[in-house]
Amino acid sequence: MNVLKYIFFLSLIVLSVSCEDVVDVDLDTAPPRLVIEASIDWQKGTPGNNQQIVLSTTTGYYSEEIPRVSGASVSISNSTNTVFNFLEESDPGVYICSDFVPKLNETYTLTVNYDGEMYKATETLLPVPVITRIEQNNDGGFSGEDIEVKFFYNDIPNSTNFYLNRFDSPYAVYPEYSVLKDQFFENNEMFGLFSNEDLKAGDRLNYTLFGVSENYFNYMSILIAQTSSAGGSPFQTPPSTVRGNIVNQTRFDNFALGYFRLSETDKMEYIIQ
Repeated sequence: MNVLKYIFFLSLIVLSVSCEDVVDVDLDTAPPRLVIEASIDWQKGTPGNNQQIVLSTTTGYYSEEIPRVSGASVSISNSTNTVFNFLEESDPGVYICSDFVPKLNETYTLTVNYDGEMYKATETLLPVPVITRIEQNNDGGFSGEDIEVKFFYNDIPNSTNFYLNRFDSPYAVYPEYSVLKDQFFENNEMFGLFSNEDLKAGDRLNYTLFGVSENYFNYMSILIAQTSSAGGSPFQTPPSTVRGNIVNQTRFDNFALGYFRLSETDKMEYIIQ
């Protein structure tokens, strides 16, 4: 009986020692900064006239909502000074254009006027190859047990090209991205690769290929490297602020976050075999 009492009281001691207090860290919050999500995507075979731009601001670390920005003036113009206005219709911070005219290799300028300041960015709408075929390998990954899927396309000939890959799978809350340049594949067949140990027969995998500029390739390379290295270690180097191509014409130091990108895209859905 004494042994049972000893074990009981020992268990209580272990439980009391194991309890952890929740500590709220008082973090400094920087002043809100404008965030401009301006990705113009032209899917092959579509008019591409319906486009949207989303404006928001940065917020505190513990905030559960992203503040949207209303009342801004948003437009995109092309090289012939044709202006496409983006209007805030129903959703706060979402600016819609229904008459945009996409043209490959055309140069466009984004202009955002907000809170007395003007933001501008210039970018070119770049073409993308057609996705030609898909291969599945059931013996992929480091373990040799993961399912790998390759989406093939032919590099655009006689030019230096940069591509963005997007994968939407049933096992990720957010899409997975990667970037690729044709430095070692110029004028040859290339592919986007997705691998996941949880993939099984019947799962749907969606792949989107984007043609992007070299500057955007560099921008995304940094972002992907930062997010993939953020393993949650308390000794991890804090990520730095990655500036895009959007410049504040009124106050240079008050830069906006985000990137103005225009891409032709090709998409394909694949059902795992």
